[in-house]
Amino acid sequence: MKYLVRNTELKVQELLENFPAVALLGPRQCGKSTLARHIIDGYPESVYLDLENPDDLVKLNEPTLFFRQYSDKLICLDEIQRKPEIFSVLRHIIDKNQRNGQFLILGSASPDLLKQSSESLAGRIVYQELSPFVLSETDVSLKDPLYKGFWTKGGFPRSFLNNDGMSFIWRKSFIQTFLERDLSGLGINYPPESMNRLWKMLAHSQGQLANLSALGNSMGISHTMLRSYVEALQQTYMIRILQPWSGNLKKRLVKSPKIYIRDSGILHALLQIPDFDTLYAHPVAGASWETMVIENIIQHFPDFEYSFYRTSHGSEIDLVIQKGIKTYALEIKLSSAPKLSAGFYNAMDDLNIEKAWVVAPVESAFPLKENVMVGSLEFVIGEMEKL
Repeated sequence: MKYLVRNTELKVQELLENFPAVALLGPRQCGKSTLARHIIDGYPESVYLDLENPDDLVKLNEPTLFFRQYSDKLICLDEIQRKPEIFSVLRHIIDKNQRNGQFLILGSASPDLLKQSSESLAGRIVYQELSPFVLSETDVSLKDPLYKGFWTKGGFPRSFLNNDGMSFIWRKSFIQTFLERDLSGLGINYPPESMNRLWKMLAHSQGQLANLSALGNSMGISHTMLRSYVEALQQTYMIRILQPWSGNLKKRLVKSPKIYIRDSGILHALLQIPDFDTLYAHPVAGASWETMVIENIIQHFPDFEYSFYRTSHGSEIDLVIQKGIKTYALEIKLSSAPKLSAGFYNAMDDLNIEKAWVVAPVESAFPLKENVMVGSLEFVIGEMEKL
């Protein structure tokens, strides 16, 4: 499969130089193994073990002996959640070797993985998330303001790098495998048919305020059980829960979060949307565009704080961005001639927004007001890099 350079590659290399263990976490099939193999090629005689491979797994029957044999090498352990008990051994080896760059650990963010590593390797491990491709990692033409190939197929490598038909087949297969095999392999044992139903319900309400009680009633399960289902999808990087802004204002603020299927391609597969023409005519198109933009922004600037703003009187901002003491606003419109409501400007006043952008499928940026610019996704990312 064609290798596309990942934005996190240099970051992971830097972390390996400064920490004994680096955990690269992300959804299944997002490219963790490909990136890890590319990185460890730069480390002489490094060792790669795929713990889903029985031949590699048997090598760790006596893990202490194995790790001692390669005490001066970088060891990559892929799908570490298959053997969570190994974390206590890693702690002993790390403390004995007393050097950085000992282990590169890959995982699909199971609860066991996060729990075991945080308990056993506290102070010795650092985490780096890897998402599916973001726009800047692809070869999609930026002359197309809708980024059709990327938006429609999403960022999972085997989806993005295939043609539309094969991409759609792959995404449908990914969903089935995730529900029937991957979740249970991660220690999350819910009925696949129930999780599939919830996933599709979330897709149909993409980007809307979450009403977990109503969702639970529709599925015939309790609010508590429904929340555990949602948390499972969140912990496996399938959905993003965007919390409402919660500062101290004398306003009646919306308190429910928004839920997004994180990858636009998976969203489209759940909704039986096979190609761009079907997508553009579908009612979910605007919410899907919003999803694609939000994920790209957050992945480019993971250290910023994100929320949305909405009051009971209609003041609203799609994405509130906080960097230190400064607050910025992002509105997302699937229109080449976007118009902003009075509620948006009221929200800017409420939050003392310094600068705002509107991400829209436009070829050239232009101002709406002195501190509000309309531009393409790559234009806005470029402007945010100056903050």
